Amino acid sequence: MSKAEQRAQMINGTGFIAALDQSGGSTPKALALYGVEASDYSSEEEMFGEIQKMRARIILADDFTKDKVIGAILFERTLGEEIEGRKVADYLWSVKGIVPFLKIDKGLEEQANGVQMMKPIPGLAETLAKADGVFGTKERSVIHEANADGIAAVVAQQFDVAREVTDAGMVPIVEPEVNIHSETKAEAEDILKAEILKSLDQLAEGQEVMLKLTIPTQANLYDALADHPRVLRVVALSGGYSTEEACDLLGRNGKMIASFSRALTEGLSKQQSDAEFNAALGANIDKIFKASV
Repeated sequence: MSKAEQRAQMINGTGFIAALDQSGGSTPKALALYGVEASDYSSEEEMFGEIQKMRARIILADDFTKDKVIGAILFERTLGEEIEGRKVADYLWSVKGIVPFLKIDKGLEEQANGVQMMKPIPGLAETLAKADGVFGTKERSVIHEANADGIAAVVAQQFDVAREVTDAGMVPIVEPEVNIHSETKAEAEDILKAEILKSLDQLAEGQEVMLKLTIPTQANLYDALADHPRVLRVVALSGGYSTEEACDLLGRNGKMIASFSRALTEGLSKQQSDAEFNAALGANIDKIFKASV
């Protein structure tokens, strides 16, 4: 694995980052949308087996290539899984030329001060040390209201974790999501931008991050973040928008590319033939690629 090649792909690559990091909390919903009901599995082990089959089907699809998909975010459990006899992260990079990332957060705290902080991440140093072939990480918090104290706390926590990740030689994707249904979304985004700029200015030489942000109400709001010397790339989350709406909104932001999860898998079903599945996935990939470039 060449970190320099992967870094270059993250900076200059044309395309988007696929979010394939459904975790314990989001897996049942993702499976239900895919046509796998809770009655189809009887244990957590079987549930994770079903989501791994879905991920493998996506990764093996003809249109899932580095020409349009430059990176992919994986759930920690996925690192131990294999595709065609190779560990998933190794398969992504060695066979597909797609840069692997790892979701490291352990979910969200209860809401306070209009935000949800990340839960503690025990054993992070060990997790990072074991993440063979992984270029970077992703860690998510959520902002529900334009509460300055809450947003400052979210950004401070995100950058504390980010520094631990950069110290381990990896690139963190900082993800302070703003709830798309927030009544104060635009105000929250203004506060968030200012807080992120402050934290970026405090990073040391050689410390680099990526940012994963909700598509802003004001188009191109985050251009200054994308231009910051400590930022490799600013990517957008779909946040509950449909594929169509997410792509439309993203297309208005010239310096953001997609990192969609639900919008990528919209319309996919376990019951589809491989031809039907590949056609549906290919159509989503095309839409998201065009919105990203």
